Amino acid sequence: MPAPTIYYIRHGETEWNAVGRLQGVQDIPLNDIGRSQAAGAGRILADLWARDGRSAASPGFVASPLGRARQTMELVRGTLRLPLAGYAIDDRLREIGYGQWEGSTLAQAQLADPKVFAARQSDKWTVSPPGGESYVSVQARMSEWYQQLTGDTVAVAHGGTARALMVALGFETPESAADLMIEQGAVYVFGDGGLRKYS
Repeated sequence: MPAPTIYYIRHGETEWNAVGRLQGVQDIPLNDIGRSQAAGAGRILADLWARDGRSAASPGFVASPLGRARQTMELVRGTLRLPLAGYAIDDRLREIGYGQWEGSTLAQAQLADPKVFAARQSDKWTVSPPGGESYVSVQARMSEWYQQLTGDTVAVAHGGTARALMVALGFETPESAADLMIEQGAVYVFGDGGLRKYS
């Protein structure tokens, strides 16, 4: 049986993204740019599926429980002319937890916890922020999520979970993924042919 294809979309921009604050599991809504990016991702999906001759209703749809991901999913589904609520929620897709650093900029986090910040800068995959989560643990939950997929899936989640999935599936290493920019408004296609980004 072929591996499922994943159409992965990072949520659109929020005000905290715009000013460089670490969001983690905080529920920050999309801004106007983010809403536009989400609709744009829906148009990219529609174009991909028209090219491949597939129906928009055929894959499964699943989102992170965080509001910015659910808003993005509903804008994507609206663009595809699908019922807004026709998707699942999976807690394993939630963003990496930044613990005490959530709401801070990187500069503020460095000032608050210089030793932990320095350790994490040198090993982002295994060092957790104070009270937060490591990428190793995010990779484990994303691996578990992937293993239970039974068919092609549209997933709307976060930059951290995208990095973890890329490592789990062997497309990136922890070193290459740790600082990888995950574009908002793009569609990342994980499939038998590798990993491709459409934007």
